[in-house]
Amino acid sequence: MHYEKLAIPDVVLLTPQVFGDERGFFMETFRQSEFEQHCGNHTFVQDNHSLSSHGILRGLHYQLEKPQGKLVRVTRGEVFDVAVDLRKSSPTFGQWVGAMLSAENKQLLWVPPGFAHAFYVTSKEAEFQYKCTDYYNPGDEYCIRWDDPTLAIDWPLVDNKQPGVSEKDALGARFKDARTFD
Repeated sequence: MHYEKLAIPDVVLLTPQVFGDERGFFMETFRQSEFEQHCGNHTFVQDNHSLSSHGILRGLHYQLEKPQGKLVRVTRGEVFDVAVDLRKSSPTFGQWVGAMLSAENKQLLWVPPGFAHAFYVTSKEAEFQYKCTDYYNPGDEYCIRWDDPTLAIDWPLVDNKQPGVSEKDALGARFKDARTFD
């Protein structure tokens, strides 16, 4: 596995070594000891799997009381995945990084606790899988609008069309009004 720190160094892009032949392929997607060495000492307690259609955007989601670190990957299709630093004490507070994740490139993205997370589906469909460092807590969920002008995320919108978002996500807070981490 190759670990690459992105412009926000706590967010890490993981590229697995893929062994393939005419039968298919094999790759290791997670090894605790290597992950700890490159990303920190985190334990995963929950795995999630979603299917989304072309043009759907989910996020920017986060939890404050039980913040979740997420190790995300795409097993079918392609998404543009985004992490926004919500840690006031961080030199990168309010900045974002993004990466294209796909079944083809097989890359994973580590989004640590203290970040808001979102993804936008650029393919016909995408299956998105992720490991979480804490359990989902429905009373502790927050959302920042995907199109917040302060964050100015450069979403690769297909045909420049507005993405499909849930009602909850459409009502997300502006970054300037959002609750953040100390």
